[in-house]
Amino acid sequence: MADLTSRCAILARSEPVAGTAPVASGWVCVEQRGAWPRSVDDHPDPKIRALHARAAEAGWKLLLIRRPGRTEPGPTRVLLADTSPAAPRLTTLTVDGPDGLAAIVPGRTVGDDYPGGVLLVCTHGRRDRCCALDGRALAAAVRSIGEPDVWECSHLGGHRFAPTALVLPTGYLYGRIDVAGAVAAGKAAGLGEVELGRCRGRSAWSPAGQVAELAVRELTGLRDAAALTVAPGDGPEVLVTAGDGTRWSVPVRRTTGPARPASCGTDPTPVTSWHAGTPVRLH
Repeated sequence: MADLTSRCAILARSEPVAGTAPVASGWVCVEQRGAWPRSVDDHPDPKIRALHARAAEAGWKLLLIRRPGRTEPGPTRVLLADTSPAAPRLTTLTVDGPDGLAAIVPGRTVGDDYPGGVLLVCTHGRRDRCCALDGRALAAAVRSIGEPDVWECSHLGGHRFAPTALVLPTGYLYGRIDVAGAVAAGKAAGLGEVELGRCRGRSAWSPAGQVAELAVRELTGLRDAAALTVAPGDGPEVLVTAGDGTRWSVPVRRTTGPARPASCGTDPTPVTSWHAGTPVRLH
């Protein structure tokens, strides 16, 4: 039996999760009920590889998704999430085969509005056993409750924070999240709000911007996802602005810690973390 204490999620328990969300302006999620390949960009279906390339060109990311547990065959569902902070939108459409995927252009194709929000839990076992063990257990537990709307998804990045999750349409990611936190995050996304517990950051912002925004939210208690915008930049000061014009300057710094495996079975590498200081309100 494998030594579970060597799992990357166990070894990285002291690493902060803030500032670790992947950066993307949108997400295209394609239903695939069967097994997933290790890497989406090396998918055996050329139509999915081409969609991955179009998504990357638009600054979007492609995920494979499926419902937890056994599912019946049917048309392929696609979720399209424009996670622009000012007006995030989640839509859906169905396609009958590869030719339908060929017509999808991330950032331009729009489906029917998808009510509420969705919770996507990484269960990509071919990428990492922590996601297979912790992610599948979380997805199944959330599904048993009946809400929020939950899907399994392919690699989100940050296996060592498993279980990891993405909520749409707001585009916030979470790590080391439990059932209660996942339910709260999913429901908040459906209301256009942010759940701060175990939040890795918003995929719309850079890592420095992610920690700066979360620091302002912690200080102010703002939950409205559209309440804050973050100026581009990686520090040492990040400007965060509220809708009423209030601005904060947030000091940020990047540190390098002891080497750890970024994924199960990989060689240890130095760990880089982002940290935010106390936001300073500007007059």
